[in-house]
Amino acid sequence: MTLEEYNQFCSSLPHAAHVVQWGGAHVWKVGGLEKGKVFAIGGWPDKDSDEPALAITFKCSEIVYEVLRDAEGCRPAPYLASRGMTWIQRTSDAAVSDEDLTDHLRASHALAAQGLTKKRQRELGLDAL
Repeated sequence: MTLEEYNQFCSSLPHAAHVVQWGGAHVWKVGGLEKGKVFAIGGWPDKDSDEPALAITFKCSEIVYEVLRDAEGCRPAPYLASRGMTWIQRTSDAAVSDEDLTDHLRASHALAAQGLTKKRQRELGLDAL
């Protein structure tokens, strides 16, 4: 997945907002830039690879985290996973195809939306996610 494809997909999700921060990372939040919750981070290619690809980080369930943390082309997300959060960083499409990645990004969006206040979820119509 290219950066353009990543940004295009994330922009298609309800109430998604984009900001470039943290050293040039393309960060996507649900619920607005100020009070929104992060659901995806794109950037920081894998420097250990011969062909660095876009690294995409997403929030996931504990089950998905357990499955993907040791999968080829995936790893616990730096900084986030070390703090006990269930975030995975995909560094290549070896185990997670681009199609599967969009499913994970969609699920991450829904998980992040659950972190918004109930009032904010209702205001945005995200309480049904």
